[in-house]
Amino acid sequence: MTAFGKLIRTTAFRLTLVYLFLFALFAAFLLGFFAWNTRRLITEQITTTVNAETGEVSDIFGRRGLRALVLTIENRALRPGANLYLVTTPAGQAVAGNVGSLSPGVMATTGWSETAYRRLDEQDSSNHFALVKVTELSSGFRLLIGRDLEERRRLFGIVAKAAQFSLLIVVVLGLGGGIFVARRVLRRIDAMTGTTQRIMAGDLTGRLPVGRSGDELDRLAENLNAMLERIEALMTGLKEVSDNIAHDLKTPLTRLRNRAEDALAKSRTEVEYRSALERTIEESDGLIRTFNALLMIARAESGQARGNMDDFDAADVARGIHELYEPLAEDDGMTLRVKVETAPVHANRELISQALANLVENAIKYGKPIFATMPAGAGVTAEADRREILIEARRVGDRVLLSVTDRGPGIPVADRKHAVERFVRLEASRTQPGSGLGLSLASAVATLHGGDLRLDDAHPGLIATLAIPVLSGGSDRLAVQMQDVPQKAA
Repeated sequence: MTAFGKLIRTTAFRLTLVYLFLFALFAAFLLGFFAWNTRRLITEQITTTVNAETGEVSDIFGRRGLRALVLTIENRALRPGANLYLVTTPAGQAVAGNVGSLSPGVMATTGWSETAYRRLDEQDSSNHFALVKVTELSSGFRLLIGRDLEERRRLFGIVAKAAQFSLLIVVVLGLGGGIFVARRVLRRIDAMTGTTQRIMAGDLTGRLPVGRSGDELDRLAENLNAMLERIEALMTGLKEVSDNIAHDLKTPLTRLRNRAEDALAKSRTEVEYRSALERTIEESDGLIRTFNALLMIARAESGQARGNMDDFDAADVARGIHELYEPLAEDDGMTLRVKVETAPVHANRELISQALANLVENAIKYGKPIFATMPAGAGVTAEADRREILIEARRVGDRVLLSVTDRGPGIPVADRKHAVERFVRLEASRTQPGSGLGLSLASAVATLHGGDLRLDDAHPGLIATLAIPVLSGGSDRLAVQMQDVPQKAA
């Protein structure tokens, strides 16, 4: 298709033609109304003048007779720019006036009519047109008084010419403006089309061009770019998950197979078989927990959990997690405390509980203090403080903060962004059991709710905070209490 063919097929050009037709129709109507109204006004002026003069001349005839009428007509006919005058006998013979010829039958009927005529003093043989009134006088005489219509014709011609030029200008400007707008829109659409073709070819980094005008096309491009960024992030996440599953789950699956094979080859007694089966089940449970965590992260990142939002108090979630993990912390020689204040929030309670549980479990695993680094002379109280994990829930402005503070080695600033990725385990945590999905899930849950996961220094230790916007649809209504039993994903 040629460039001109593409141009005339655009919606912008077709809309321009529609509006051009409407504007031309309106202009023609307006000029036609003006011409008709002008013609009417001139005709009214002529009829008013002729009626007045007819009344005067008839009065002269009635009072002074035919001789005075003839003299009056002859005098008025000699004036510059005089009207048309004609007096005829009952037999139709001209008695006085300046009319040389009329259309047949004009003098036979009284009243108004438009007729072709020629004056007596004109040399050319061309006819003119006039609006005349024929009046019957006493004794059968007839009087004709009229006015030439040349002025009306000239004025109508001026209006008609103006209409032609106006319509021509409207058409030229309309077509020019339509072509300009259509070409401008077509260039932008072509640019968008080129970008979409690159994206369909597999280049997800392509983005639609955004201009400076801020018009509807710019707003559309911005929204589409945001959608493309989201799609790219999801596709990248899917690829990362696939790669992570291929690499990180290969080892436990291989270990599971080797243990089963070793049990078949070496076990002789029922106790040995039972021990091998228990180890196999334990390894399988770890794999199931990993897959459950991956599924939960996928749900959060895809936004599928948005349909289960409810109003509840984040303080209740913090107290539930504290009650659930307090025995586990005590078994590891640590103290789990909770400090909460009323913090209503509109969110997915299950995912918020799971994310907070992961942060607490990470703190229990990796938040053990290194007592060799304690300053000399530190007492029992200081040592107890170093073994403490604090769960907090509070509202600050339009956000609810759920934080877990430990007194362990923390996470270096350079590693914090990397720590929330899937299956990432820092060097200090390599010896601990886990899959490296706890912080990933917490970060995905925060993102789902329009918030974020913050990792900060506790001096010493780490403060992991879920910052969730309130977004309450009635925050004073607390949800029915639910049992918070999260799955382990740390």
